[in-house]
Amino acid sequence: MGLDVVILSIIIGTLAAIVYSLRVLVLLERRISRIDLNIERIATRIMKEELMIENEEKKIESKLGIKGSSRKKKKK
Repeated sequence: MGLDVVILSIIIGTLAAIVYSLRVLVLLERRISRIDLNIERIATRIMKEELMIENEEKKIESKLGIKGSSRKKKKK
């Protein structure tokens, strides 16, 4: 009977380790998804700011009578 208890203890310990590892993986996945969401929000905010700046530059250029922006260059 002693050997049965040892084998059963090893199996239960292994299962407990697997369950704990899965719990850690789920927590890490949640954290990574929050990081991705924050990066997406930051990128969206930067895009909005860039578009606002570009629109303001166009307004200023149109008021000054400048036809092209010196910042834009043609790509080869």
